[in-house]
Amino acid sequence: MYFMKIMRLAIVLLSCFNFVISVELTFELLDNAKDCFFEIIQKNTTATLEFQVVTGGSYDVDVTLEAPNKEIIYRQVKSQFDSHTFVAPYTGEYSVCFSNEFSTFSHKLVYMDLQVGEEAPLPGMGEHATVMTQMESSADAVHKSLTTIADYQTHHKLREAQGRKRAEDLNDRVFWWSLMETIAILTVGIGQVCILKNFFSEKRPSQQFRRM
Repeated sequence: MYFMKIMRLAIVLLSCFNFVISVELTFELLDNAKDCFFEIIQKNTTATLEFQVVTGGSYDVDVTLEAPNKEIIYRQVKSQFDSHTFVAPYTGEYSVCFSNEFSTFSHKLVYMDLQVGEEAPLPGMGEHATVMTQMESSADAVHKSLTTIADYQTHHKLREAQGRKRAEDLNDRVFWWSLMETIAILTVGIGQVCILKNFFSEKRPSQQFRRM
């Protein structure tokens, strides 16, 4: 009996993921480039756009969110990360554009998450006429905890990737600077040895007379 309850709980939790409507991806934005993503959103639907520049340059990017009638809903210039929630004023295709046109040589790695609509409740819990049972309350609490854990994991992965990239860049800079310093020290040392050697070198006088 206890095993059957656990199985029912697992089935409820797995089935809830079919109702989540979101677009989450990480892409590379080339220098002097502009990439746009499109999503059809119904009128009066709440949507949330979240982005973060993971690596590249000064960790900044231009972001523009346009409605189907080309109205600018949201705009950010040279921003590292942000989150914006809006209610769709029209039904149609909305565009989210990321621009790196101000950069001439630096590529960017950008994370984007577009959530459309509110997350659907667990099956059988949307319209509950009576008080939820202990099993249903536990399933709802576990579902919310799993959603929170997934969000935390995503943000920690982004921070880990950003920190690793910065550490690699710092390591490269330290390596090349140390190599240049080593070459400079060896060059100066060899030059000093050659100069001192010339100071103390024995010069033999030329033989002016020969014995007859």
